[in-house]
Amino acid sequence: MASGIFAVLDDIAALMDDVAVAAKVATKKTAGILGDDLAVNAEKATGFLSSREIPVLWAITKGSFLNKLIIVPLALVLNAFFPIAIVVILVLGGAFLAYEGVEKVIEYFFHKHKDDHEAASEVIEDAAVAEKAKVKSAITTDFILSVEIVIIALGSVLDKAMSVQILTVSVVAIVATIGVYGIVALIVRMDDAGYRLIKHSGEKGFLFALGTFLVKALPIVIKGLSVVGTIALILVAGGIFVHNVGFLHGLFPAIPAIITEFGIGIVAGLIVVVLVTIVKKIISAFRK
Repeated sequence: MASGIFAVLDDIAALMDDVAVAAKVATKKTAGILGDDLAVNAEKATGFLSSREIPVLWAITKGSFLNKLIIVPLALVLNAFFPIAIVVILVLGGAFLAYEGVEKVIEYFFHKHKDDHEAASEVIEDAAVAEKAKVKSAITTDFILSVEIVIIALGSVLDKAMSVQILTVSVVAIVATIGVYGIVALIVRMDDAGYRLIKHSGEKGFLFALGTFLVKALPIVIKGLSVVGTIALILVAGGIFVHNVGFLHGLFPAIPAIITEFGIGIVAGLIVVVLVTIVKKIISAFRK
């Protein structure tokens, strides 16, 4: 009886060891997309009132966990019985990310001039609605990025036993969520940490300088994240198309991959923006 228990424990230890090694490899392979995920979600989790930052971030984090709770088993089942569906899902997700990224660029260059009084009025009246919309958008974007993270992680352990695949993908999914949103939480609370340092420094010395730096740096970081997040959306979309659409893979071998992916992401985004605009106009015409 005792020997049987020890044998089971030995098997579990061996399995955990295999999972640890596989998870390390999978995490390295997903590092790039995790960086993009961080930039995109940090941008989406900022821009709220200070009192709403943590509640909003928590709502997005819960949505991210739910996303992965859906994606992980679905990816494992589809990979086993209908692998082409994963490619289709990735490409459709890439189209959505490209649309989001390019729409932000178009919005910035062509629709940024708005009467200040009108804009302030809209913020006051629609703050709750805007918050819900942004949380929903963040969770939707997280879903697509999570699909790619899970697929990349799964692709790194396809030669392993099913138990190792399940545990490895689950570990990567959990680490990705905690890591990304943990760092985002630190970013959005930079100013609070800065004010506390200033308060306890007596307005002099290293702590005062550090606190002042954190407070002044936050607006710059947020603006930077907005730019980086938009670029990340387009790059991720382009990368999805390049790696999952046959004729796009190796299309311009002389050009660096990052430039090719960004260009394809821009083109795809423009196409989707045009299609969405046409559909909206058709629906609007029918309603009249």
